[in-house]
Parts: sequence; structure tokens; C-alpha cells
Amino acid sequence: MDQRVKSAPHEIRRARTDNPKTRERDLAAHLGISEAELVAAHCGDGVVRIEPRVNDLLTGLEAVGEVMALTRNESAVHEKIGVYDKVVTGTHNAMVLGENIDLRIFPKVRAHGFAVEKRDGDEIRRSLQFFDAAGEAVHKVHLRPASSLYAYQKLVAALESSNQEPTVDISGPLPDDEIHGDEAAANLDDLRDRWSRLTDVHQFFGMLKTLKLSRRQAVRLVGQDYAWQLDNEAVRAMFHHAAEGEMPIMCFVGNRGCIQIHSGPIKSIKPMGPWINVLDETFHLHLRTDHIHEVWAVRKPTKDGHVTSLEVYDADGKMIIQFFGKRHEGESERDDWRFLAENLPRIPSPTAA
Repeated sequence: MDQRVKSAPHEIRRARTDNPKTRERDLAAHLGISEAELVAAHCGDGVVRIEPRVNDLLTGLEAVGEVMALTRNESAVHEKIGVYDKVVTGTHNAMVLGENIDLRIFPKVRAHGFAVEKRDGDEIRRSLQFFDAAGEAVHKVHLRPASSLYAYQKLVAALESSNQEPTVDISGPLPDDEIHGDEAAANLDDLRDRWSRLTDVHQFFGMLKTLKLSRRQAVRLVGQDYAWQLDNEAVRAMFHHAAEGEMPIMCFVGNRGCIQIHSGPIKSIKPMGPWINVLDETFHLHLRTDHIHEVWAVRKPTKDGHVTSLEVYDADGKMIIQFFGKRHEGESERDDWRFLAENLPRIPSPTAA
């Protein structure tokens, strides 16, 4: 049990007032609390607690019109501007399949929700923010100038919780939901056989679960015909080659509750300190390159021929970000993407002669 004495709501609000330019995530870390606790402390003061009913939220968001969807993890922030349309609701999985906003959502992960109004000079910035049981941000929706304020306020009223207390019950750190098996005990022949018989990239997780391996364990074990390690600078090189060649890519950033996808070209690549940033009209990406521990090119068979991904891992073996060439079901992989992925700088295999 966490025995730390946490700041009271009024102390949290004072810290927010004293540090107006500090990002919520950073201020919460400084105070030793979760971001959800920081937001909850302002209930009744620009914040309304809402029920995290994902399906009701998704069906109500289309009327709000253009918004910015934000999904992040510790090392990457993925922002897309668009409309929540082509919604598929579900208890275990929900999806948004719009042209710009493309999400895979796991509703049961969302434990806390808030509608937030934050004054910035003469402007009021409005957002919907959702957190898991540990208080970690899962997904945020930020209003834009073109958003319908009426539809937003109607949606907030429909989701408003009867509990508007400025505190929130937070669990301890959630357990890692990824399998970590024994690499030494893994049956390499079984792994390679199952891998060779994949017909869809979505079968990959089921294969890992059956073999009791994490994703990184599998790519490290399977062999260089299916996965090979790249130099960490390969990510930066990929960005610049894709931008120069106007190559449409797919970029996935996720956490335990949401995966957000960009599909299309990237144009404006801007490094800033440890960050590499994509700053395009409807897509912003911020990636901490100093968090990159390993980069792998991974080849998976499908019924349409093999597809190649770039997978970026942190020091704990967690996926930071993943890239593919843009393709649709039933299409073969783009030749330009495959050529790029196969010619990025590699780290020689220790077993290579």
C-alpha cells in the first residue's frame, strides 16, 4: 500500500495556480500524484466529473464536429485533428474508423472521466479527459474553433456524474498486461512454424499468448528472416525518407486503453532536443528519441504477402510506437515502404558469420 501523504485538493489547486505553464503530467509527477488526481482536485472549478461510458461518448462525439484526439504513452504523443465518425461500439473493444481519427479502444480500462475548461488569456480551452484506475491518461479529446459548443455541452450534461468530489480513488500501479515468458525455454521451431503460418497481422497477438512470449521476446528469437534489429537512428532516417518521398505510412501509438493510428504522408519533421516532432496540418507526433532502446524491422506473413513493420521499444521492452506502409485489407505491401524498411541501417546479428 502507498503510505505517502498526498496533497489535499486545495494544495493541488494552489500548485496549479503557482505553475500555470507546467504541463499537467509533469506537475502531477512533481507533486507525487497521478494526473487524474490533479484534474479531479479542480472539480467545481472548471472541471466536471463525467462517467467514462465509452459507447455513449463515441456516439455523441460526432455531433461535436472537428476536434483533436490525443493518445499518448510515456515516450510518444499522437494527435489527430478530425471528426469521430464511423464509430463501432462494443463492450470489450470499440473503434473509430474515420478518415482522420482512427482508434482502437478498450472500454473497460477507462475508470475516470472529466470535462475540463481551462482559461488561457481570453480563450477557454475545453477537453474531455479519460484515465485508467491508476490515474494514467488513456485518451483526451480537445475542442477546436470549428467544434460545436452546443453539442459538446449536451454530451457533457448527458455524461455528468452525480459524484463531483474533488478527490478520486486511485489504485496502485497497474500490473503489466503483457506476457513475459522464459526465452530460454521457448520452442524456437514452434515459434517459427506458427509465425510462418500467419495469414493476418491481427493473429500475431494470439500467437504470442499461446506461446507465452512478449512481442519483443518473439522478435528477438524468431530469426533474421522474420525480424532484424536496426540502429536506433533508423527511426529518424525513416521519417526523413518517408517525408522526402511523400510516402504514406501508418503510425500507431498506444497505451493499455487506446491505440491511435495515423494513415497518410508526413511532411514537416522538426527535431527539438530529445524530441522528434511531426507537425503537419491534421497530424502531430512527438517522440522521445532518448527513450528508444531497440528498433526492429519485423516481417509478418499475410494472405496478401508479407508486411513489414518498424517496432520501437523502450528499456523495459514496452512498445513505444509502430510503423507500417499504408495499405488496405486485400492489398499487397507498398514496394517503396518495403524497400525503405529493408535498407535502413541494421545492427549486425551476433550469430552472423
